[in-house]
Amino acid sequence: MPKMKTKSGAKKRFSRTGSGKIKAAVAHKRHRLISKPQKMKRKARGTTVLRSGDAGLVLVYMPYLR
Repeated sequence: MPKMKTKSGAKKRFSRTGSGKIKAAVAHKRHRLISKPQKMKRKARGTTVLRSGDAGLVLVYMPYLR
């Protein structure tokens, strides 16, 4: 069998935590930050853990992350 392909966009954006959950950066932090509330920007620091439905989709894109 040939190797399965990983989506190159997914491997740049997602990783796994120690407990096996999928970790990703928080959205809406790249540009037009002046018009966004300070509370929103503060909450978007660091990374977040994806919910189960989104995590399942990421695992389809990344077969070797399972």
